[in-house]
Amino acid sequence: MDGGAVVGAFDAIEAAIAVLTAEVADSGAGPSSAPDPLGGLAHGCLDILARVSRSEAQMAALKAAAAATYTETAASLASPVASAQDAAAREMSVTAEVACVLTIGERAAGALLDQAHALTTTLPLTLSALQAGSISWQHARAMIDEAACLDPVGAGALEAHFLDPEAPHPARGCPPGELPASRFRHKARTWRERHHAESIEKRHAKGALDRRVEYTPDHDGMAWLSVYLPAATANGIWNRTTAVARGLQGPDESRTLPQLRADVLAAGVLSTGSAGMRPGHVPPPRAQVLVTVPVFSLLGATDEPAMLDGYGPIPASMARGLVANGADSFYRVLVDPRDGAPLEIGRTSYRLTKAMRNWLRLRDGKCPFPGCSNHSLDNEADHLLAWHKGGTTGINNLGQPCPKHHRLKHASTWTPTAAAKNEPPGWTSPSGRHYRSEQQDWEPPNWPRNLKRTLNLPALNSEKQLPHSTPPYAPCRHSYFEHAGQTLGEDSLQQFLHADA
Repeated sequence: MDGGAVVGAFDAIEAAIAVLTAEVADSGAGPSSAPDPLGGLAHGCLDILARVSRSEAQMAALKAAAAATYTETAASLASPVASAQDAAAREMSVTAEVACVLTIGERAAGALLDQAHALTTTLPLTLSALQAGSISWQHARAMIDEAACLDPVGAGALEAHFLDPEAPHPARGCPPGELPASRFRHKARTWRERHHAESIEKRHAKGALDRRVEYTPDHDGMAWLSVYLPAATANGIWNRTTAVARGLQGPDESRTLPQLRADVLAAGVLSTGSAGMRPGHVPPPRAQVLVTVPVFSLLGATDEPAMLDGYGPIPASMARGLVANGADSFYRVLVDPRDGAPLEIGRTSYRLTKAMRNWLRLRDGKCPFPGCSNHSLDNEADHLLAWHKGGTTGINNLGQPCPKHHRLKHASTWTPTAAAKNEPPGWTSPSGRHYRSEQQDWEPPNWPRNLKRTLNLPALNSEKQLPHSTPPYAPCRHSYFEHAGQTLGEDSLQQFLHADA
């Protein structure tokens, strides 16, 4: 390695940073002949922020590559190890060296070396995207974490789905780099759950054995109480706590929503006690929970995961349990057999119907503002183009922003852009930049091999024989609210499949 070239390159980088820093600092210092000096300054700062983000990603890729190469070089320079203890000592020495040169703890250095190894050995597309600056280091970490429990084939498929546009079924909607890393992690986790080599039922059974409550003291007389529970139970607790907390809000209530949630949960736990609770039994959640479940999975014919609103994939058995503990009602939701996207949920009308609101929840999954993760049940259905300006009451002209971003729309020049049947609206900022919204990554449902015997239907030799959306062949998904009802049998299924739209 040419040390002089390395020093010269970093000197150039530092000089460029000094120029950019001076540009930002001096932009508003003196008079300008530009027609809109403040507007130019604002746009210039946004341009710098965008390029800094790209440069940070490229530097992160360089850092990972240098760390991985140093580890390999140190191993080559060292003498052969004679025992496991010698190998552990050498690894500790390498980690300590990296920790010292980066001025970080050894635990953080060890994590960096593991991440660098994954990027340079098993995740080449992720490393290339990081080097190009199209994803951030946080996105790369999300990919590393989600691929960690997969075999090389599974890791390659996960990576290709999101980063290879030539993959058989690439992800739709925003490219990963246009999503906040937290949202990308959610999408990657969802895909991994559906395509993991081991059944989600088996993995959930293992995870359920680890359910627990953890208590951690904190500063200023405070403490954290964490509960590790099956997703449906935790989601139900969260929704119920939120609903009760919102009901307590009012002009005379000074507590914030997070404070009310904490007080509601504490009051419920401390006042209920364990009277009447059978050992090992947890009552099913009674709060409003939306579950989208493939109909054949509901019947037990397949183990395809269901989708729990606000969480992601859950085992089919968990979804069946929620339904058995029963829905007061369900909605007929046809999905396209080619890509799994919803096709129909109800009729349109002048007023926004409950079916249309439910469709928005299925289409968007959350508030459609870029990066927002709000799954609140009271997100507000909103006309993108106002009715008095010629807007229609149809899915293509509707969004469901959370209260915060609904206020942003009316209190600023942030403007939602066009939506589609299966795509939520994007947004245009006051600076004129357009940001796409996250899109649901629907996949075709799995059809059971014994479909003909199970439902006494004509033979289906290939997907091409399926009519586009004609019952009883179109794959279906249900949405369930306030679970209290009955399990569907074959007669109910046939009635469901032939029901009127």
